[in-house]
Amino acid sequence: MKSYALRLLVVTLFVSSTIFSQEEELQLTSKDSIVLSSWMVSLGYNFVDDSGDAFNDFTTIKDQWNAVAFPSRVSIGRYFESGIGIEAIATYNNYKEGNIIDGRVNPEDISYFGLDTRLSYDLNKVIGQTGFFDPYVGAGLGYTDANNVGRGTYNAIIGFRTWFSDRWALDLSSSGKWSFGNEATNHIQHAAGVIYQFNIKKGLSKKGQEKLALIEAMEKEKQRVNDSIAAADRAREEAAMAKRLAEEKARALAEKERIEAEKRRRQLIEDKIKELGHVYFNFDSHALNSDSRKVLEGLADILKENPDLKIKIASGTDSRGPAPYNLGLSQRRVNSTKDYLLSLGIDSTKLSIEAYGEGNLLNECDDNTYCPEAKHRINRRSEFIVIWIEGL
Repeated sequence: MKSYALRLLVVTLFVSSTIFSQEEELQLTSKDSIVLSSWMVSLGYNFVDDSGDAFNDFTTIKDQWNAVAFPSRVSIGRYFESGIGIEAIATYNNYKEGNIIDGRVNPEDISYFGLDTRLSYDLNKVIGQTGFFDPYVGAGLGYTDANNVGRGTYNAIIGFRTWFSDRWALDLSSSGKWSFGNEATNHIQHAAGVIYQFNIKKGLSKKGQEKLALIEAMEKEKQRVNDSIAAADRAREEAAMAKRLAEEKARALAEKERIEAEKRRRQLIEDKIKELGHVYFNFDSHALNSDSRKVLEGLADILKENPDLKIKIASGTDSRGPAPYNLGLSQRRVNSTKDYLLSLGIDSTKLSIEAYGEGNLLNECDDNTYCPEAKHRINRRSEFIVIWIEGL
């Protein structure tokens, strides 16, 4: 059990350290998040090519592109998590005198106004998020007053944004504008501007989602490892607890057996002392006879064999004679009993004494009751009260 727990602990610690080191490398950063939806406003410039052959040769700038020196394009749009954006655009321009407009030289400056709406789609939804390059395509409808001719237009747009932060970007686009409803010419409008993004809702990119899934998997594995370590710890603790409980139970059982054995030993000793009987004295005497000495010699052997045993010697008399005399006689009897035990080598600390006189008769033979000699003899005795010294 110990060997298995140790191997499990080593394996889990190795796996845990590997997970922790990988976890330090796998952290979600700002690069892992993308803007899911927002509002955008832009301010910039527009450049119009209305030369008449703009769709045949849109690279020619000189004499064909028209622009003004101040910001001439403003827009506001809402862009959704699906990649679709809706935008409203207002533009101003000036057809310069001398530029090619509708295939001929423009004789004078002519103002240009445009109001367009467009529906766009973020191509990063198809090609994957790049974090900074944001291409899009779109289509829309608008109204344009160009070369003093108003016309409705179908619009097609292609462009891209380059993001410098979550808020700011450079926007470059080109729109083809085809007129409908009259014979006005078609033209191309290019745009460059700065975009500000607000009311942003952000989320994880595909790479960020993959990283998050990996982090969550690692967290789950780390939790599993921690649970395994905790389970191993609990198993060790339970085994240790079971061992302690078994040891405590064994000690308690041993202690109980010891106490029971001690009780049996003490009871046996008390029974032996009781079997020895009392030391009896002749009338008006404190001298020990041979039978009394045998009793005390047996008692001395028991006292020597049991260091935790102490004896109280209590002596009395029969009821005949004055009470004060009998008290003194019982004192002499208890002293003679104790002195003999001391002579047998018993330590005085193991002996205590008490003289009853005639105050503790063992039968009914008091001053008012007639008793034969045999009954009076019962009260002329030294008796032994067992006292156990605890802690030895």
